[in-house]
Amino acid sequence: MEFSIGWNADYIDAQYRLWKSDPKKVSREWRIFFEGFELASFPEPSGICDREEVLLQAGVQELIHRYRDIGHLLACLDPLASCPIDHPLLRLSSFNLSEAALDRNVQAPGFLHSKRMPLREIVSILRDTYCGSVGVEYMHLQDPSERAWLQDRMEPIRNRPDPAADEKLAILSVLTRATLFEQFLHTKYVGQKRFSLEGAEVVTAMLDSLLRRAAEAQCREVILGMAHRGRLNVLVNVLRKPYSDIFCEFEDHYDPESMVGSGDVKYHKGYMADLEIPGGRSLRVLLAANPSHLEAVDPVVEGIARARQDGCGDCLRRQVLSVLLHGDAAFAGQGVVAETLNLSLLEGYSTGGTIHVVVNNQIGFTTLPDHARSTRYSTDVAKMLMVPIFHVHGEDPEAACFLVKLALDYRMEFAKDVVIDVVCFRRYGHNEGDEPYFTQPVMYDRIKERPQLWRGYAAKLRDEGVVSDGEIEAMQDGIRECLEKAFDSVHDKTCPLPVNRFIESWDDIGRDDPETPVETGVAEETLVSLARGMNAFPSGFSVHPRLERILARRLESVEKGEGIDWATAELLAFGTLLEERTPVRLSGQDSLRGTFSHRHSVLTDVKTGERFTPLNALSPRQARYCGYDSMLSENAVLGFEYGYSLAEPRTLVIWEAQFGDFANNAQVMIDQFISSGETKWQRRSGLVLLLPHGLEGQGAEHSSARLERFLQLCAEDNIQVCNPSTPAQYFHLLRRQVKRNVRKPLVVMAPKSLLRHPLAVSAMADLSVGRFREVLDDPGESEAPERVLFCSGKIYYDLVGKRDEARTGRIPIIRIEQFHPFPERLLEEIAAKRSRAGEWVWVQEEPRNMGGWGFVGPRLEALTGREVGFIGRKAAASPATGSHRAHLAEQEAILREALKL
Repeated sequence: MEFSIGWNADYIDAQYRLWKSDPKKVSREWRIFFEGFELASFPEPSGICDREEVLLQAGVQELIHRYRDIGHLLACLDPLASCPIDHPLLRLSSFNLSEAALDRNVQAPGFLHSKRMPLREIVSILRDTYCGSVGVEYMHLQDPSERAWLQDRMEPIRNRPDPAADEKLAILSVLTRATLFEQFLHTKYVGQKRFSLEGAEVVTAMLDSLLRRAAEAQCREVILGMAHRGRLNVLVNVLRKPYSDIFCEFEDHYDPESMVGSGDVKYHKGYMADLEIPGGRSLRVLLAANPSHLEAVDPVVEGIARARQDGCGDCLRRQVLSVLLHGDAAFAGQGVVAETLNLSLLEGYSTGGTIHVVVNNQIGFTTLPDHARSTRYSTDVAKMLMVPIFHVHGEDPEAACFLVKLALDYRMEFAKDVVIDVVCFRRYGHNEGDEPYFTQPVMYDRIKERPQLWRGYAAKLRDEGVVSDGEIEAMQDGIRECLEKAFDSVHDKTCPLPVNRFIESWDDIGRDDPETPVETGVAEETLVSLARGMNAFPSGFSVHPRLERILARRLESVEKGEGIDWATAELLAFGTLLEERTPVRLSGQDSLRGTFSHRHSVLTDVKTGERFTPLNALSPRQARYCGYDSMLSENAVLGFEYGYSLAEPRTLVIWEAQFGDFANNAQVMIDQFISSGETKWQRRSGLVLLLPHGLEGQGAEHSSARLERFLQLCAEDNIQVCNPSTPAQYFHLLRRQVKRNVRKPLVVMAPKSLLRHPLAVSAMADLSVGRFREVLDDPGESEAPERVLFCSGKIYYDLVGKRDEARTGRIPIIRIEQFHPFPERLLEEIAAKRSRAGEWVWVQEEPRNMGGWGFVGPRLEALTGREVGFIGRKAAASPATGSHRAHLAEQEAILREALKL
């Protein structure tokens, strides 16, 4: 309850009189307020507060509330600016209090256990707690128990921790190592980019304190994501990567023969460390690799963390912790930040709370905050979560380390995110080759005058008697000696390639040729049994009558062994994998039912609204099917699923776009992680992307999954791009993804109209034996035709229908089911068999500058030695026309030209 004394005095008096006549006549908040006065030992013999006393106490109550609420506006946070000393909303007069009132003993319900004390002391405690080196935003939290929990840990010590001597020495050690490391790089590798942490060295001490606290809380793993600033410093001084490994990367003297893939610059690479924490505890820390898209790694880290939690049965999500370091400009400016925050409490994506540390350099490259955001703080977007946001002076290491431990404790208590805004600066501009004086001369004049943080802290500890000058000097000498020794060991020498360690779950996953065939058929009796199991519902469970008929038809098709449609084949693929102890995770917008009302993997009781998942009721020893309807996001959700696939290679992880073109909202994830993560960082993934694709006459949007964009990314066997045309092909493709001893991302041009096309069905025999076929020949046609058609996907059925209608049987239609890796050997066999064909033609429904033509055409010509013709829509800026009539006319023209009608 917040009061407004200046204009509500009469109202408060009226409420008080009303409460005296009957407490039930006022609100609960007013009852608590007035009951507090009755409990207090006021001097009036009657125990009844007079009007002046009520107003005084109301003013005190509002003063306490307002300091807790907006005291951060007076906090001293900026190392480059003088501290604010006044705010009109925090003056005594704004509470109708006078200077004389400061010496009055007052009751403060809810403040430091409600003990009676002078108002002057209350103000002093509040100013120290909320207006010192720490500013806190937490009164927006809707749960009063969370606010009280924070108050009990901040106000008694006034947010002014007094760490033990050993902790102070640990902070000094980290700060000194962080500074001397940067200085060493600055002198040995002049002008080389390193994105130094100078000006924000306190972050290393914070991370060191966080890891210690996490280990104390029985945490086993920390998944860390950060941008490039300070990355090298964190690697050596927090994750303890050897100096020599970092220097080797600066020297760039690796043996080229030992290189795997293209590699990446040193401040993008990941690293995994097993740390021994003081106290005999161990902690694994995985720093995720990431590109220069500063916040793109955020959902990837969350996906890795969730996978690790699921993998070790961490239902309470306390054994694996996600930590994200952000830049201030990126945190405020990148939409993926808000998307990732929004995942934090969702059932399928929660990791039990993330610690966010914003390294607030007060600038983005050369852009000042006034031009970078429309909010006061860069962290304001996080208020959407109702989580605490701490702001801290970047040159108060004890306060910063206290806050990061408090944040961890809060996360463990309430399973929610916490944000810490560390206000600091960059000493050398955006990078070491940049000249910040061009754009921020005044700011950098101030920065030039700032002493190094470790020196000031060392002097403080010396004055406290914690450390002597001799010990400080010895600490420096020891660090410098280690740096020089590591430098001498690698300087101008060929460096061995460092071991690229990763999670052990990959140990038995090979790097086989992705073209290695694997049989994926499943016995008929098993498929029938599974189909029956997926149609068995709990007693009393009421399925929608129309859906019940659909499910019955599906079961009938399996029992008869014919007419198995797309959704049935998919569920059978899931079911067989689950029975074989392979978990399946599927997420996307409306993926449980399916955008086209086709999947129905989770059923809803029409009477109670309760949900039932048949795939999780197949047998006692099966693996688990986890299906989630995602939030309306592609970028963060796809990044999350990619991260999940990095940590769980034995789970079939699928992300489904509602429509294929939605993938363009996640293009960063596709370009920077999925297609290139293996060659840059040696991080493999078996993620599956289902992208509904096909021109259906519904306009430009939702027609194309932009097949051409994925094909442009194909090289070095990095991804698989497939366009299956039958349910059986899809069944085998999904099973192949986890049955082969290799993992590559799989991009599936998923169908829309084929989900219910009468010809797009399969027989039981197609599922029970065999494997995925990269090319489907047309065996019944002539070996010396006048024309051979190559196509892929939905248009095959249009061509076959038109060919049957016209009764022309001398034009074989070859389906390419897999674009990449390109099935060269199979196509060579077909070309040899049809070597006497009159002409070879590629047919597609997409415009000439889209679809598969640009990728397939040159390859077909190379393997046949003949010119290959093109039939399709003319080149266009838009994937499809908005007119259904025009679509039908264009489609008819393609078919007639292809079949020479």
